[in-house]
Amino acid sequence: MFQSPGAIAVHVGPIAIRWYGVLMATAMAIGLWLAHRDAQRRGLDSERLLKASELALLGGLIGARLYYVAFNLDYYSQFPGKIFALWEGGLAIHGGVLGGLLVGGVYAWRRRRLPLRQYLDVAAPSLALGQAIGRWGNFFNEEAFGGPTDLPWKLYVSPPHRPPPFAQADFFHPTFLYESVWDVLVFGLLAFLLRDRLARAPGALFLAYVGLYSLGRLFTEGLRIDPLMLGSLRVAQLVSLLCMALALVGVPLLLRRRPA
Repeated sequence: MFQSPGAIAVHVGPIAIRWYGVLMATAMAIGLWLAHRDAQRRGLDSERLLKASELALLGGLIGARLYYVAFNLDYYSQFPGKIFALWEGGLAIHGGVLGGLLVGGVYAWRRRRLPLRQYLDVAAPSLALGQAIGRWGNFFNEEAFGGPTDLPWKLYVSPPHRPPPFAQADFFHPTFLYESVWDVLVFGLLAFLLRDRLARAPGALFLAYVGLYSLGRLFTEGLRIDPLMLGSLRVAQLVSLLCMALALVGVPLLLRRRPA
């Protein structure tokens, strides 16, 4: 059984440092370190990569928040100040990837004429591992969980965090755990199995990340009881299907253009 010890990691005087922020910072730091090492291994300009990555992280944070807010406008129109309360959670990875691509990509390709597709390949394993770490922020915040369950790895959710329809249930699917484990597997596939095999086709590794992550998200999103909705459709599942289709088409096309 899993049970959150609370969202606050430590108090420093009047300041509360939350686990969500600690984990996000840790994910970013490890991701940048891994990307820097891989850029050096590939013979790329690692300093310019770091600059592009820093801008992509900033764009990713903004994009992830705006994406989440856009599908929860009923709530945020009533409490606009909450839009900036990132420590309470509410970041959508699909919006983060889009925002990071727009900001980091524009810098790398348009401003500096850097090899964007190679940079995306360098970033792919770091993104997967960073997501695996960041998902544990949902655990501490008691959010983004699935429906009720009695499985041995069930998650206890305290009454204030239970949606009204499930107020009488104690235990729920730990979808944060499912996605974190899947993201670790995706990281392993990208870093140790696919990276060298797809090296001849820049951009293929990033598309493989997009497809593999989306495959796991398609499953975990089906279990969640708080999905972002577009009418009767679960937004993350719809986007995941589109991303999987993009990877299934894009990876073979890139490989065909770059024969071994």
